[in-house]
Amino acid sequence: MNFSKKIAAFALTGLLLGKASFAQNIKLVNPILSGFYPDPSIVKVDKDYYLVNSTFSYFPGLPVWHSKDLKNWKQIGNVISRTSQMDFLGERMTRGLFAPGISYYKGTFYVTCTDIDHEGNFVVTAKNPAGPWSNPVKLPQVKGIDPSIFFDEDGKGYIVYNSDAPDYKPLYSGHRTIKMYEIDPISLKTIGEEKILVNGGVDITKKPVWIEGPHILKRNG
Repeated sequence: MNFSKKIAAFALTGLLLGKASFAQNIKLVNPILSGFYPDPSIVKVDKDYYLVNSTFSYFPGLPVWHSKDLKNWKQIGNVISRTSQMDFLGERMTRGLFAPGISYYKGTFYVTCTDIDHEGNFVVTAKNPAGPWSNPVKLPQVKGIDPSIFFDEDGKGYIVYNSDAPDYKPLYSGHRTIKMYEIDPISLKTIGEEKILVNGGVDITKKPVWIEGPHILKRNG
């Protein structure tokens, strides 16, 4: 090997070692997805993670993110990408879509969300999380905000959400409940009677307020 080739090889080796050292020294901070990405909701499907977040009245809405390690994320699409799905014209930037929830069941992805001033609660579905996503299906029985769907191993689905105080009679300002319906994964219609899971909070005597963003997770399941 002549001198010039030795220099080139040495430089390339140093560059590669420098990159490897740099990669090992990267410090990941919380939140991993920093910036304007409020109210994240994550679902794991096989070895992949998918995340959605609030976008209020910005269009396209509800970005879908993908990751293999919960550290590095790439946007792969938007849940709301067509004006035929939803139109935010005339809405204030702080209104629109609040706190989406993403879930998965037997080859279908589900995203629930609240259009705070117009559509109320709705659900959209897709076979591919990158899209296209369906038009919104309204959930008129689900009266509240921040809906999220959980599918159990027996195939039953449950939708939970933040809602009004029992009998619409709050004991104090900010008194809310977490309520639940069973939901059919095919028809996307609620089943049976509404149930109250949490009234006010863990200790209602302490007057907890606005218990938002509920999710059901199965422990050791």
